[in-house]
Amino acid sequence: MTIYKDLIDLELMTRIAKYESRALEELYDRYSSILYSLIKKISPDEKTAEIILIEVFVIVWRKIEFFDFKAGNVYTWLIYLARNRAIDSLRRTRRVAGEIDFYEDKYENYFIIPLLDKDIDSLDLNTALSIKPKIENALDKLTDSQKYILHLAFYEGYTLVEISDLLKIPVESVREKVLTASGSLRDNLLGR
Repeated sequence: MTIYKDLIDLELMTRIAKYESRALEELYDRYSSILYSLIKKISPDEKTAEIILIEVFVIVWRKIEFFDFKAGNVYTWLIYLARNRAIDSLRRTRRVAGEIDFYEDKYENYFIIPLLDKDIDSLDLNTALSIKPKIENALDKLTDSQKYILHLAFYEGYTLVEISDLLKIPVESVREKVLTASGSLRDNLLGR
């Protein structure tokens, strides 16, 4: 008998690919609180955040074949899956009446399920939690305007054009601000 708590994340994903529901339950137990925290930062209310959290694990179950088992980056894949689904929900609340609003498999495959860069280092939950203070410190070193521009892009899901409209500045200026803020964050993380 398999004790799912003893399995590493990648082994759980392998078991989920074989439709072992206990593996999904363990993944949920392991990740639901951190994913909910992220979703709650993006989502306008608790009820919506709870629904999105459940949808994320339904997507994992239904679309496990989109996970890159060679890279094995479970933590990052789940984080981006949750972020993408929460951002999509937030964007749908900002839609103007009469705009086309659809959600189907092809849309989900392209816009919700993350396709991670092969160069991203694999990260597990314990490592992510252990480096959290370092990341918070690096974020604290950013200027308020750098924090704001990254917040608009990452947590609010605004595109460069939408940020440009919101801040009333040219798109190229927004692009430069996002690149500068990202570079500063990277330098702060690396201690430069």
